[in-house]
Amino acid sequence: MADNTVNELRQIRLDKLEELKTQGLNPFEISKFEIKNHCNEIQENFDELEGTSTVIAGRIMSKRGKGKVGFYDVIDTTGKVQMFAKKDLLGENEYDLLKKCDIGDIYGIEGEIFRTKAGEVSIRALKVTMLSKSLQTLPEKFHGLKDADLRYRQRYVDLIVNPEIKDVFKKRSLIIKAIREFFDGENFLEVDTPVLSTIAGGANARPFVTHHNTLDIDMYMRIANELYLKRLIVGGLADGVYEIGHMFRNEGMDATHNPEFTSMEVYKAYADYNDMMDLTERVVAYVCQKVNGTLKIEFNGKEIDLTPPWKRIRMQDMVKEHVGVDFDEIDTDEKALAVAKEKGVEIKPLMTRGHVINELFEMYCEEHLIQPTFVTHHPVEISPLAKRNVADPRITDRFEAYIDAKEIANAFSELNDPIDQRQRFEAQVAQKEAGDDEAHMMDNDFINALEVGMPPTGGLGIGVDRLIMFLTGQTSIRDIILFPTMKPID
Repeated sequence: MADNTVNELRQIRLDKLEELKTQGLNPFEISKFEIKNHCNEIQENFDELEGTSTVIAGRIMSKRGKGKVGFYDVIDTTGKVQMFAKKDLLGENEYDLLKKCDIGDIYGIEGEIFRTKAGEVSIRALKVTMLSKSLQTLPEKFHGLKDADLRYRQRYVDLIVNPEIKDVFKKRSLIIKAIREFFDGENFLEVDTPVLSTIAGGANARPFVTHHNTLDIDMYMRIANELYLKRLIVGGLADGVYEIGHMFRNEGMDATHNPEFTSMEVYKAYADYNDMMDLTERVVAYVCQKVNGTLKIEFNGKEIDLTPPWKRIRMQDMVKEHVGVDFDEIDTDEKALAVAKEKGVEIKPLMTRGHVINELFEMYCEEHLIQPTFVTHHPVEISPLAKRNVADPRITDRFEAYIDAKEIANAFSELNDPIDQRQRFEAQVAQKEAGDDEAHMMDNDFINALEVGMPPTGGLGIGVDRLIMFLTGQTSIRDIILFPTMKPID
């Protein structure tokens, strides 16, 4: 719709508002309105409610009729019901004002519940009250709001004209509630840790930087809450702690990445990565059964079965299967880099055998992980916070969980050796100085915490947004975040 037309339509609505004000009927002065029923309640319980009086409030979404009779579709937060308006019942003044209403206006309606001759559940209006005047024109009824960019920018309009998306966000709320139910039932303690810190730790990612004026220091928005949660394990707050919250990573945006996202991390004392695998498949199965009533989901044209136990495979074995290279027989960085060049891997500064394994896995193996799978034993070079495997110190006791070729969880037996941890942080600092802006920072206080003594601990991080995508069948992360990050319009 052209800007001139939009402005003209808005001016017409402003003129109507001024006309109402001159009659002493300014809708924006009304502060409260008591309702008795919601639309879905009337629809679902019509047999019990027929003939009774009701009071509802909602938005006018369509109007039709002529003369002394009008029909109006009204929506509230739960659904839709029809209002039947008759001049003889409302009175001339009130009926004439209602006829002048615009699509999008919000009304309070008092009346009687009945069914029309056409069989539609309706409210016979006896009194109507304008509660808010809509000054903007909603998208055309039969076309709705289809432009994806505009839907995300104006989610409030999207929710009005595409009411089916409400189900996705209501299910999102149920999923997060079910996650809490599971971990509370497992005797984990929910905690809160800082969003702002002087060190961005707990993951390899580029942080957002902000500035604290009073202290006159730069601070980072958290990329993970891992290091704080492990401090709580050191302190003995509880055997198990978890936190669900927003993380912030200054990185690319695509169908599965948003700079601000919801993640959950869980830590359990005296547990290892095998316990975390068991915990992961159990919580996912619990939540899916709770919100969907089944352990099978349809996603991206595929049926995925979340029933435990899930498949488990070493990263090196996947590389051997799909790339044809056995890294159990490649024992030097030089040999590994030669393989990397042969397979088209970009050679980066300080690249080692472990980095090559990971690059080949990401290039050639991830796409095959459709059914739920735990990929285990990542190279130590890409796992700065995970405990080394006793049999092969080049790898760690770590796993990532995949569904439909996308990572949904990351976990490991936590490194609790402060000497080893310092050395790995130093290696990460060297990578950062070599140009890797996602490498981990040095965190001396965390090392100090490890020196106080952390028990053997299993840690787990689950991408809550990714999990919600799978459980709601949405292929874009923007469709499960109410207000995704958007570039401003000039």
